[in-house]
Amino acid sequence: MQIRKQFKFEAAHQLPHHPGKCSRPHGHSYRLDVAVRGSVQNDGPGAGMVDDFDVLEELVQRTIIDEVDHRSLNDFIENPTCEMILQWMWKRLQPSLPRLDELVLWETASACAVLRADEQSA
Repeated sequence: MQIRKQFKFEAAHQLPHHPGKCSRPHGHSYRLDVAVRGSVQNDGPGAGMVDDFDVLEELVQRTIIDEVDHRSLNDFIENPTCEMILQWMWKRLQPSLPRLDELVLWETASACAVLRADEQSA
């Protein structure tokens, strides 16, 4: 089973290799969907859950959102396309979230990139 939690953040970037308007500094209201895959737990504090949404929220907030919100993504990602941002996020999240299954980053209301666990090369 897969569970998802959604996050929002504001960030600026510019794409140094892009021939068009995206080569200039600009910002987005990003939306990040984080998906975790696992079995429903049978006992303990997580009984009936794949994972605790509050624990997931705290981890993503601390590991990703607090780092990127109201920042220039170029400060820590050389070419911050949606795809490259997702790869950066995956590398930061996965060690603490081994059942991470999918990240979806919406740059606009109609444009997103998706990164799945089965697309990762250890």
